[in-house]
Amino acid sequence: MIALLVAAFLAFAGAFGTEHAPLGLRFAYWVGLMLAGTLVARVIYWAMDRVPWIDERPQAQLVAGTLVMAAIYTVIVWAVSIQVMGAAQGLPRMIDYFVPVLMVSAVMTALNVMAARQPLETHAGAPGSAPARFLERLPPRLRGAALHAVQAEDHYLRLHTDRGSDLILMRLADAVAELEGLEGAQTHRSWWVAKDAVQTARRADGRAILTLKSGVEAPVSRSYVKALKAEGWF
Repeated sequence: MIALLVAAFLAFAGAFGTEHAPLGLRFAYWVGLMLAGTLVARVIYWAMDRVPWIDERPQAQLVAGTLVMAAIYTVIVWAVSIQVMGAAQGLPRMIDYFVPVLMVSAVMTALNVMAARQPLETHAGAPGSAPARFLERLPPRLRGAALHAVQAEDHYLRLHTDRGSDLILMRLADAVAELEGLEGAQTHRSWWVAKDAVQTARRADGRAILTLKSGVEAPVSRSYVKALKAEGWF
């Protein structure tokens, strides 16, 4: 929805020298670029999440995300502009696109990094309320167990409980949505932890680590430490 609104604004404004093209063509041009940019950004953020040195440092995320996004997206804008708008070809013209694309990339990356610094939290329900929907997904041998943590492993989730662990096929983002009703938070890109399952917290190699009652150790992203500390996790 945001991409479509931005595309509509840029189309009506005739941004970046597109004012001479018909409105319908401008709208299609900007919608295509916005959707392509969204896809490229998701791939870049997915890749950065899997590089610990970058994932734990917001400043590195901002610099790396901006530069990689600008480099890739400049080529896309240049190629699409040639095909759709009949823009001038050649390397000099592509370089002309780089500065405005770099500025937009910096803003979008900064917004993404700031949003990622706030961990997703889930909250215990009121007395007598229905239990968290996610508990229905526990394998039969773990039914009734206390859920300590949910860990993403590729396309699967490892469920850590007081009776052991098991795997289910599900995305962590979908699981967090169904964990509402249990007091906990996403402590890392790959972990959700129940607050009452935390036994101790310590720092090792510059990172925070939560030791759960089952003995499992869950990492805490550096960008989440401040927010979780304010919530009484440490």
